[in-house]
Amino acid sequence: MLIKNLCIPKINLTTVPETATLKEAIDLLEESGYRCVPILDKDGKKFLGNIYKMHIYRHAAEGGSLNEPVTSLLKNATKYISVNASFFEVFFTIKELPYIAVLNDSGDFYGILTHGKMLGLLQDAWNIETTSYVLTVASGEVKGALTKLTKIVDRYTSIASLITLDNQSDDFIRRVMVSLPNGVTESLKNEIVEHLNRKGLRVVEVERLKH
Repeated sequence: MLIKNLCIPKINLTTVPETATLKEAIDLLEESGYRCVPILDKDGKKFLGNIYKMHIYRHAAEGGSLNEPVTSLLKNATKYISVNASFFEVFFTIKELPYIAVLNDSGDFYGILTHGKMLGLLQDAWNIETTSYVLTVASGEVKGALTKLTKIVDRYTSIASLITLDNQSDDFIRRVMVSLPNGVTESLKNEIVEHLNRKGLRVVEVERLKH
């Protein structure tokens, strides 16, 4: 996964030095319009954490002084990834954060990877622009079920993308979303659906992406 191609580099970011006060941080946040920004060390190299607008206002509302150092409300100190991180590491680290800090090979702050960039990556993986229909297929936890599914679809057309979903429920049902490429007509899609259902691979939903 090429993190460097997806993240916003430090030179294009608004950051706060660890020497700043909460007053200086909130002024910068209000001016930039961001809800949080990275805090860097005094040399501007090391990522220390994030400062959030809401935490500063909450602090002030509770009678706290805005002359305190910005590091007094530092959050997400351990929330960062390497430029060489894998997709799964990024996906499970970013979770509810607006962005995740990215460090270079030397451990210095390189930039941030935003939620928007991650969603864009997933959208690209779906091949939405080249997809006609998406079939959601429910199959039991049976050995060879995925192989059977792909073989059936391959008899009619290629597969634009495929992803399996498992919500860890007790029904032992795995849901597979199969994207069919542009050029697949409704009649061909119906043939594929009928064949899958006939072989015990139940198509529970069909979504048409191209109209």
